[in-house]
Amino acid sequence: MAFFVINKNKGESKTLEEFFRENPKAAIAFSGGVDSAYLLYAAMQCGADVRAYYVKTQFQPAFELADAQRLARELGAPMTVLQQDALASEAVAQNPADRCYYCKQGIFNGILQAAAADGYTLVLDGTNASDDAGDRPGMRALRELCVRSPLRECGLTKSEIRARSKAAGLFTWQKPAYACLATRIPTGQPITAELLST
Repeated sequence: MAFFVINKNKGESKTLEEFFRENPKAAIAFSGGVDSAYLLYAAMQCGADVRAYYVKTQFQPAFELADAQRLARELGAPMTVLQQDALASEAVAQNPADRCYYCKQGIFNGILQAAAADGYTLVLDGTNASDDAGDRPGMRALRELCVRSPLRECGLTKSEIRARSKAAGLFTWQKPAYACLATRIPTGQPITAELLST
């Protein structure tokens, strides 16, 4: 597979190659989507010591885990699947306007604990430069937990990530973004397993 991260694009503060030279060991929060898939690929191409962590909750469709497992297998990347009951958190189950904040907190605290047990002190996620922090309440949780976002730090947009993923031969390059299943439930209406399954 071709690898296109060495040449700096206009506006990039650094390349992913430089990022992983400075941070050669990391855990990656891995959803199996376009962004985290490319991040995992880039990390491995750069020779970094990385492990992917997929957190399985009631909020994802089953095919997301299958996609994540397929990509990790194709890349030869080690992957850990963590089970988490998102509805065990009252702050999440009550479905407030900032539900994403509490959900991200739970997910990334789980990854941080598992990663630390595996010897990884740095956790990365696939947030990119096209993501608007103002529209993503979950980003506050990432900042508070010191989770880093190399794609965003390197100025890579969603369209650029798709183009690089296609050039690299990743099947995720044209994968659409799938909304969390909890977004189907109106804010303020408590989330139940029954509502998620309808």
